[in-house]
Order: sequence, then C-alpha cells, then structure tokens
Amino acid sequence: MITSAVHTLATELTGDDLPAYVYDLPALRAHARAVRDALPPGLELYYAAKANPAPPVLRTLAPHVTGYEVASGGEVEHVRAAVPGAPLAFGGPGKTEGELRRALTLGVERFHVESEQELRLLAGAAEDARIDAVDVLLRVNVPLASDELGGAALAMGGRPSPFGLDPEAVQRCLPLLSGAGSHGPLRLRGIHAHLASGLDAPAQLTVAAAIADWARKLSERHGLDDLTEVNVGGGMGVDYAHPDRRFDWAAYGKGMADLALRHPGRTLRIEPGRALTVYCGWYVTEVLDIKHSGGEAFAVLRGGTHHIRTPATKQHDQPFQVLPMDTTATWTRPWARPAVREEPVTLVGQLCTPKDVLARRVQVPELRAGDRVAFAMAGAYAWNISHHDFLMHPRPGFHYLDT
Repeated sequence: MITSAVHTLATELTGDDLPAYVYDLPALRAHARAVRDALPPGLELYYAAKANPAPPVLRTLAPHVTGYEVASGGEVEHVRAAVPGAPLAFGGPGKTEGELRRALTLGVERFHVESEQELRLLAGAAEDARIDAVDVLLRVNVPLASDELGGAALAMGGRPSPFGLDPEAVQRCLPLLSGAGSHGPLRLRGIHAHLASGLDAPAQLTVAAAIADWARKLSERHGLDDLTEVNVGGGMGVDYAHPDRRFDWAAYGKGMADLALRHPGRTLRIEPGRALTVYCGWYVTEVLDIKHSGGEAFAVLRGGTHHIRTPATKQHDQPFQVLPMDTTATWTRPWARPAVREEPVTLVGQLCTPKDVLARRVQVPELRAGDRVAFAMAGAYAWNISHHDFLMHPRPGFHYLDT
C-alpha cells in the first residue's frame, strides 16, 4: 500500500514532472531498523549496494548496517564517496587488476576472491602498494544437495557456475594465504558463499547451515585457526505477486542465532539487498491513452521498462495502485476522456517493442487517461538496471522524502 507521503507527492506532480521515482526514506529507515532488531547482535549485516546505490538510500541505511557489499570498481568509488568511512566488502566476478589496486588505495576492508588468478592479482597489487595485510574471504561454490536450493528464483551456486571457487580450487589457493603456510600480505579471514536468491527463511537457514558447516570442516582439515568469518550471502525472498508477504526476519534471526551457537568463535555475516530497499520506492507515472485491440484493453503510460526494467527482467506483473485524478475541469478536448471500467487492462510504456509491458491483464475498477499509476516495490533493481537511453525519452525525476 502506498504511503501517505508518496501519495501526496504523486498527485501533486504535474504531467511534465512524470514519470518519477519517489522514495519514502522514513519507511526505509523503519524497515531497516526492524530487520536489524530481528537479527542476533553478533550477526553482521552488510547491504548489497547493487540493489539500489542511490546516495540517500545508502545514507539512510548507514545506522542499521555493519557495512556495504560492493561488486565493481565503480561501486567501490561510489559507496566510499556516499558513505565515507563505512566498511566495504568487494565482491563480484571479473575484478580487473586496476579495480583491485584502486580498492586497496581506498582502504577496502574485505575482498571476496572468486578465483586463483584473482588471488594472485590481489597479492601482487598489495605487494606493490606495500600493504602488509589484506583480509580475504574465498567465495566458494559450496556443494549442496539437489533439494537444498529448491524454490530459488535465481541459483548462483551449488551447481556448475561462473561464480566462486569449486572446493578443489580452494585447496590450490590456501598456500597463497597467510595462516595456511604463506607469509604474504593476504590473510584468509573466512568463506563467502552466495548461492541463491529468492529463498524463504527456512530455505535460507538450510543453506546458511550448509555453508557454515563446510567452512568449519575446511578449517579443521587444514588447521585454519584464523578462519573466523562466514558470509552466507543474501537473496532473501521478495514476492512481487503478493507484496504484503514479506521475508520472515524474526524466524530467520532466531535460526541464525541458533546457528551461531553451533559455531562459537565465528562471525556470521549476511548481505541482503533487494529485501532491504525494494519496499521503499515507487515508480509514479501518468496514463496517456486507453485503447482496445482485439477485444483487450491497453493503457499507454509515460515512461516504461527503459525506466523500470524489473517486470521485463523477471517476467512478472509489477504491482501497482491507481491514483484517480479529477481532470474534469481541465479536460478541454472535444472528445470523451478515454477510460476502462471493470475489465482487465495491460499497462504498457512508450517503447517501440511489444516487450515494454509493466503488467498484463490486471482487473481494475476504473482507469482513465490522466490518472496516475504508482508502481510499488520499485526500491531495488529498477532504475539502476534499466536501458535508460533507448528511444531517448526524458529521464524520470527522483524524489527522496524524509519527513
């Protein structure tokens, strides 16, 4: 349900001010606080900045997170500037040598290393920079049983994958790390494994337990006393079809507290992204036209999937709310105001492609040209993953409400 502050602004903006992204920062703050309160005190919470790297969002989260996970040299620079001094963990595949060197210069605290070559590049960069100690977590493609990733919307591990190291590759990396027979600058601090996205709390806990158990066995097998950190990733499920069904943070927090008791002396860490910010943002736009084709109703909106790529990427209907606008006094056209009533309507954008669909055949009581539509759950993987310049339409406005 749209918040009152967003509703007010959405109806006050003129047509020329639309489309617009509107973010309710107090709502984000309250959600982040509730998530943090549901987690055990010793569990570290890093925000995956890729979900929404807008500086006001990053700063709003700062009091409630331990740090930020960044996945490129650009994100390192951006987050370091937006939230100076915040702890950063640099993950993601395909890090270039230049990115690694720049991250060292900027004082990145943790590196999630994805391959043996990346480890060697990082070691060389640290030696050249005369840095005595660099903390490393090896990202591992932890083997899982076929049913342990059941229900995942997106699987990144537990199967052949371009992400992370297979267990046998970990063995080859250990001699390059201090605490495992080497005296170089790289210190093995722990294991990182982000294996899937879209899991509910019980499934997330199953995966977290498998990762922590695997890390413990690795430590025992090789005498890795300094392996004290286990990052079990993010990917907490978000249900776009049922926006009111949220990830059960209370159950997850209790389960992670129990897991911590089974692994004393180890710091457990998570790095959610979408599940923290998705609910704070709305993409607000205007109905330009209503028409029928082949017996079906279509609403043509300002903007489209070049602004909010999520529904095209995930092949779902983006949840929305109609905001009726009384344009009787200003409707000066010599024809009736186009409208649909009590029938399904497909909401499309302005792009010259049939894939520019935000929601298909959704029943609405009434929708008219000039009405506003507020698409919910636009606070993550929306603007920042979209193909902004296609057809060169105007970019949306951005409003960060903090009252």
